[in-house]
Order: sequence, then structure tokens, then C-alpha cells
Amino acid sequence: PPLFLPQELINRHLITMAQIDHSENPDVPSEVDSYHSLFPLEPLPPPNRMQKTSNFSYITSCYKAVNSKDDLPYCLRRIHALVFSYDFHAGAETMFSRHFNDPAADSYFTKRKWGQHEPPPPRQHAGLLPESLIWAYIVQLSSALRTIHTAGLACRVMDPSKILITGKTRLRVNCVGVFDVLTFDNSQTNHLALMPQYQQADLVSLGKVVLALACNSLAGIQRENLQKAMELVSINYSSDLKNLILYLLTEQSRLRSVNDIMPMIGARFYTQLDASQMRNDVIEEDLAKEVQNGRLFRLLAKLGTINERPEFQKDPTWSETGDRYLLKLFRDHLFHQVTEAGAPWIDLSHIVSCLNKLDAGVPEKISLVSRDEKSVLVVTYSDLKRCFDSTFQELQAAASGSL
Repeated sequence: PPLFLPQELINRHLITMAQIDHSENPDVPSEVDSYHSLFPLEPLPPPNRMQKTSNFSYITSCYKAVNSKDDLPYCLRRIHALVFSYDFHAGAETMFSRHFNDPAADSYFTKRKWGQHEPPPPRQHAGLLPESLIWAYIVQLSSALRTIHTAGLACRVMDPSKILITGKTRLRVNCVGVFDVLTFDNSQTNHLALMPQYQQADLVSLGKVVLALACNSLAGIQRENLQKAMELVSINYSSDLKNLILYLLTEQSRLRSVNDIMPMIGARFYTQLDASQMRNDVIEEDLAKEVQNGRLFRLLAKLGTINERPEFQKDPTWSETGDRYLLKLFRDHLFHQVTEAGAPWIDLSHIVSCLNKLDAGVPEKISLVSRDEKSVLVVTYSDLKRCFDSTFQELQAAASGSL
């Protein structure tokens, strides 16, 4: 299917640029260490809340923030006492929210009252996920574990609430390293001694994730439902998928390795490789057309139609009053700044950054100085965006004869 990549990228960009109004969110700090512009990615825990999350047994919260050292966005996971910094993926959702957020999906496994009929088992494409999607996830998750285990480490957070999905099927494991810090024991001399045990636990966790996906229900991985869940897998999916789940969930006399499941994946690996390469081709093609230049060009083109318009609606001062005057000062702020010595100050990154903020309408404030330097106007980019949009719509209406 065709990818609506440009729109997807613009949406991600707007999410990346998102800022909050601190006057309405006083609990969010303006800075944390070298990070600023914090933006909550999850609903914030209410003050004095004692409830702890199921994953880490601590109160947690999550923010997007910009690092002042490299000016890039990051995801900050706060365990209330510590802050972990991760790569930020705009628009990502968890596997839990994408696939396990429907309470009705658990109905096949929930206990029924005496006399109630058991519902028919769900089927592929009618309540269950297509097997090709599950294998796409298996290839990515096992690849992540293989990388981690090869480094002599363990993941320890292979859980649907901590697996991120971007786009249609791209997976990333979130919150790695949190347990290593939370459970660090200074008295232990060999910190890697328990790593083989943790790696085995990773494989069990992977098995549970795959089984939950195959049942389309987290209830299916509860101990009392395992037999019923495996029967569902046998009816609906290939023996390879069933054997993979059994291998991961069954205790073995020898240590298991994530490499052991490769024969069960088999030629399906090539399907994922082909899909990945095709996606790369599409992305490169779209990237060549778009990048960000078209969007910023349209902004500049609209700004050019407004600034210094000699006369409009028989008003010779139209460009010098009201909203248009603010936009004229913004144009000067973009292009006409000078150094203390009076030389032109030209910085392309300043122009691009300001235009991006205008496009996103962020609540950040900006000082606009009149040409005679006698007055300074402090406005937000969201104010400027409102002026910009309404003024251009006024021009458009006149151009089409509807004004």
C-alpha cells in the first residue's frame, strides 16, 4: 500500500516541536540538567499519588525534552528520584495501546458464570492478527534481543507496555537499562553473574509477548489460560509459530539462545528484509521530493504576499498597521538583523528555526523591535501564526472575489 510519508513526517515534526504553556502547567519544570522545553508524553501522575506502576514498582512519568548541548529532542523517563534519557520517536505508540487496548478481546479467556455458553474461538482476520504481522514483530524483537545478548547484557523490559511501534510495524524496545540501575547492588562483586539468568528470562518474556499477540489478548498468557491459548494458536497459526512459542516458554535443561529460533523463522526473514528494503526505496524517493524545503518555501511565499504590500482595500497604510505590522517586524527579525558594528547578521539556521516555530505556532515568546528601535513588542509564535493565517486568508478572499 502507498505510504503517506510526507504527511506522516510533518505530523512527527509538529509533535517534535510541541511545547506547553508553563503558566498552565506549573508542575512541569522549565529545565532538568541540560534538557529544556519539557513536554509530557503521558498523563502526569496527580500530586501526592501513592500508586506505583506495575513495571518498575515506582511512580514514573515521561517527557519529550530538548538537549541544549546538541539541540535534539529526547525522551526522558522519570522514575521519581531518577531520570533516564532515550532517543525520542515522535508519534510512537506502545504495543499495548495498539493491540491490547480492547477489553472485549479478553472475553474468550474470561471465566463465565454457570450456564453461560463459551464464545466461539476468534480467527485470523476476524479478531486475531495476521500471522505475517506477528512474524514481522518476532524478527524485530529477536533481533533486538540478539544484539543485547551478544553484548553480554539483558533487556529485562520485554513487555507490550514498553515496546514502541512507529509507522505501521517498526518496533523499538523502550526503558532498557532501568532495571539494571534500580536493582544495582553495590555489595555484589560480579555484576554480570546473574546475566545468563536474566537472558533466559528475556526469552520467556519474548514468548509471552508472541503468545499474547497470537491470542490478541494479554489474558491468554496467564498461567491458568496457557493451555487454552496454545490450542488457539494450533487452530489458527503455523506449527512454526506454535513451536517457537513452546520453545521460548518451556524450561530447558540447557541454556537457550535467541539464535535457536532462527530455523523457525526461516525464509520469513527474507520477507522482512525485502519489505524493509522496499520501504527504504519509497522513503528515499519521497525524501528527494520533500525534505522540508517545500513547507518553508510556502511559508515564505505567503509572508512575501503580505509584507510591504503597497496598498490593499484602498488603505495605503495596510502593511504598516495591526497584524501586518507585527508580521513586518517578524520579517525584519528573520532577515534584517545586524551586528553591533552594523554589518548584516546572516544565519540560515536562525531563519529556519524561526520559520519552524511559526509553522508550529509554539507558545515561545519573541521580542520584535521597531526599525527606529523606539518600541519593543513581545509576542508568542502562536500569536504570530494567528496573525499570519488570518491576514493571508483575507488576501485570498479578496483574490477570489469573495471579499
